[in-house]
Amino acid sequence: MRWIVLCLVTLGWFSAIHPAEPLRCDDVPNECHKKPTSWTRCFENNIATCIQGRKPSFPIVHEMVNFSSSARSWAQMNLWSRHHVHIPWSALRKIGKAASEMMVVASVIDSTHFKLAPPNTPRQGRMKGRIPNNQPARVDGIVMEGSVLAVKAGNQPVSNLTQPINLIFNYNHKVENGTCVFWHEPQEGNGTGYWSTEGCDTSVNETAFICSCNHLSFFAVLVNPVLTVDESNSTTLSYITYIGSALSVLFAIITLIVYICLQRRRPEKAIGVHMQLTGALLCLHLSFLLSSFWAWRHKEEDLMCRALGLILHWSLLASISWMALEGFHLYLLLVRVFNIYVRRYLLKLSLVGWGVPTLTAVICGISGVYGNHSLDLRDSNQTSTMCWIKSSFPQTLVSYITIVAFSGLVILCNSCMLGVVVLKLRGLREDGGGSSSWNKMNKEKGTRLWKDCATVVGLSCVLGLPWGLAATTYISLPGIYIFTILNSLQGVFIFLWCLALTCKSRDNNNSSVRDPSTQKMMMTTSFNN
Repeated sequence: MRWIVLCLVTLGWFSAIHPAEPLRCDDVPNECHKKPTSWTRCFENNIATCIQGRKPSFPIVHEMVNFSSSARSWAQMNLWSRHHVHIPWSALRKIGKAASEMMVVASVIDSTHFKLAPPNTPRQGRMKGRIPNNQPARVDGIVMEGSVLAVKAGNQPVSNLTQPINLIFNYNHKVENGTCVFWHEPQEGNGTGYWSTEGCDTSVNETAFICSCNHLSFFAVLVNPVLTVDESNSTTLSYITYIGSALSVLFAIITLIVYICLQRRRPEKAIGVHMQLTGALLCLHLSFLLSSFWAWRHKEEDLMCRALGLILHWSLLASISWMALEGFHLYLLLVRVFNIYVRRYLLKLSLVGWGVPTLTAVICGISGVYGNHSLDLRDSNQTSTMCWIKSSFPQTLVSYITIVAFSGLVILCNSCMLGVVVLKLRGLREDGGGSSSWNKMNKEKGTRLWKDCATVVGLSCVLGLPWGLAATTYISLPGIYIFTILNSLQGVFIFLWCLALTCKSRDNNNSSVRDPSTQKMMMTTSFNN
């Protein structure tokens, strides 16, 4: 027993004489990842006492600030000549309080040390399915150059500074849409966290991002961040979508009735193409409303939800297909002009416009890609679902191929066709009006300009060009609103286009006899048809 006590005393005496050697700064991140507790808190506890190696893998600056002797207006640290930290003197005094000196540490860490929480759980600390309201909002994106700037002063967490600190992130090449963020790792988390903009403002000059933050933490700049929508905006967008789709269903039915009446009076192939597009849009908006309603009432996936997802996918593909065929029909009328007779023209178009979507939807249905699709709202406590293509990886690849790639190709081709229409309209206006008087020509010029603008806008809706605004939904909240309004009300715009064509056709029938140019009459009539 005496030997055991003697050994313990000897070990304690030896430890007192030879204390444990501090960690090397290069080893702090890896060693902290081995701890069962939060690695970021372990990093903050050890980084102030670590020792630098000969060739450090990441730069670190230790600076002891003496409040009694220093007369500087701020503490400034430069790391790698790429990153700079400016801490106001008032903030340092608030942090140090009654202390005479304080250790300030700044370091640059590789972003791979930060483990992101899964996207479907953007905020940690869930309690019975609810997210605490005091958690900062999440922002996703790519960390610029993979560099995270850690700033620590004193031994306690620092927040709510009246005078913010400034962090400067320099960059070599042009970077757009950069946002200053800090790393939030919740108390109840499992070592994961996420980036948030709370308490940080971003300003940009030609060479650097300047982050002004009211706390000390781990900071970075996210480039091309994913735009998030808060709960109030998501609710507003949902109402706009549902009301717009309901109006589109109503006006699409009215448009079909108008087209049927026109087709009986004067059968034309153009009216037949417009009817097919209107029918596809009617199916699209109706299936969207049914899909959303069914997923809202039935949270669990069932056969009916899979069937509605198939119908919605088929309707969207059919709408995009008929928009492409509208562009093809416009090409025949404005570019080919002569010798455009095709036997059983509408039947062949129908085989493409309805056949290709049907074949694609059947193959996808057999593959089992349809079901509940989760729409996670990162800045709200809600998760919206709808009957659509499943949100897991193999199934989302189907939506990228059949929807994103296909619609992008159609929008590109139809945009070229719209450019041809603008050129043809300009040519018609320059050829006409040569024998008119000067006053009459000036009077009609403004009227023709408004009519041409209305024609181009209407054709844009028919050709599906508003779908191209989907790219703006990733960069700005107004872009989301514009995209939602234009595409949810597409049935209404088709109805207005139908009325415009009906009125314009009557005017052209009355004025075509007086047109001295036979080719102009043919082009105008073909265009309106």
